[in-house]
Parts: sequence; C-alpha cells; structure tokens
Amino acid sequence: MGGNGNRSNLNIAFFLIVSLFLTAYQVQADEEIGFSYIESSGRGPSKWGELDPKWKACGFGKLQSPVDISSQNVRVDHGLGELHQQPYKPVNATILSRGRDIMVAWKGDAGGININGTSYNLEHSHWHIPSEHSINGTRYDLELHIVHVNPQRNVAVIGILYRYGQPDPFLSKLLPYIKSVTKKEKNLGTINPGIMELGTRKYYRYNGSLSVPPCTEGVIWTILDKVGSVSVDQVEALRNAVDSGFQMNARPIQPLNGRGLYLYNP
Repeated sequence: MGGNGNRSNLNIAFFLIVSLFLTAYQVQADEEIGFSYIESSGRGPSKWGELDPKWKACGFGKLQSPVDISSQNVRVDHGLGELHQQPYKPVNATILSRGRDIMVAWKGDAGGININGTSYNLEHSHWHIPSEHSINGTRYDLELHIVHVNPQRNVAVIGILYRYGQPDPFLSKLLPYIKSVTKKEKNLGTINPGIMELGTRKYYRYNGSLSVPPCTEGVIWTILDKVGSVSVDQVEALRNAVDSGFQMNARPIQPLNGRGLYLYNP
C-alpha cells in the first residue's frame, strides 16, 4: 500500500513538473513572438492592441481581418475583372519556422499579381490552422496566405481555404522540409510558385488588414471561391512544426463595419 502511495505521489509530482515546464515554455514562446492566440495567456487576440503601442490597430482598427464571407453581405462586381497574374516563375526559395507559423519565402523575381493597374510581387507564403476567413460562418481546416507587396510595401494577399481530403501538391513537395524545419532559414532550391494551384477564376475581394500584429490596415484581400483539399498528415506536420501554443493560429473573425465584400464571378 505504502509503495503504491509513493508511486502515485511521484507520478503526481512528475506531471506537475511537466505542466509547469510546458507553461513556462508557452510564456517564453509568447514573449519571443510578442503575442498569443490563447486568451488565458493574457496576450491573446483581444489584448493584441494593448501589448505594444505599434499594435493599436489590432484593438481600434475598423478594417481588420479576417472576416466572415457571408452571402448576405456579398455583392457581385463584374468590374473587378480577372485576377491578373504576372506569371509565377521558378526561383530559389527558403523555409523557416517563425514560431507562430511556417513561412516559405521566394528569393528574386517570382512573378506576382496586378490589381487596378498596380503590380504586387510575390514575397512569401504561410499557413493558418484552422482557416482564418470563414464562408457563411464555416471555418475550414487550413488557409494558405500568398503574400505580395509592391515597391511602396503595400500588401495584397491571396487566401486559399482547404478542407480535409486528398494531399495538397504544394505541401507534398514541402513535407520533408516542414518535418525538419527550424527557426534558421533553410534553402529549398528552385521551386515554381505555380504549384500553389489557384484553380478558379471566381474570387472574393475586400479591404482589410494584416491578421497578425501590428494588424496594419490597407491590405487588399483576394479569397478564392474554390475550397482546396489537404491531408490530415499535412496539417499535422504544420501543427507540429510551430511553437507550443501556436498549433491553432487563426485570429477570431473581425466585424465588417460596413465594408464591402465583393464577388467576381465570370
């Protein structure tokens, strides 16, 4: 009886030590990144605007992202026209963990997109679990953000939503690197960004913000209408490659505040 009691006490002590270690690790990770997605940490999304004077838009901005793309609020706008790509081109790419997500950066001229006569060059891609944007209240299993910038550093992002199913070709190519990724940039060699299949001419458009601090507004968002497919293993690999506490890294839905949501449907 005494032996069993001692073992129980040792087990309890062990789990308490592990719990304290994980809590300390989470606090350290949050402090390194500066914010958290966990409200109970005191650094969660509702507090982002209070954590740094440069992040005030996270709390007081009126054009924040992500949003729910509700059919009640969407207006068809044929004037938007096709999503004009300046064809993506194979260039050298790198991968690293930013702690909060996994980022693939494109080095050199990888092509881009043109919106209203302004060219935006492809800069990097990263993922959020689950999807940040929702459609009619439904959040999907994953969202890819394809980030473009112009020479003035204005940002235009293409978002692709995914549900569980067949593997995504882009993640299939990256999977070995994701499983061994670190916070040190690793060279991927030459990769064609075209492997990020857009797969549709229909898209939603709205004006929003960065979905992480500093939540800068003025970002042009293009959310593709077609939902892609990703495997459970691929999502788990992304989840396992980030810091503790960032396995769910989607910001809550933000209010529209009267903004227009537009659909281009050829």
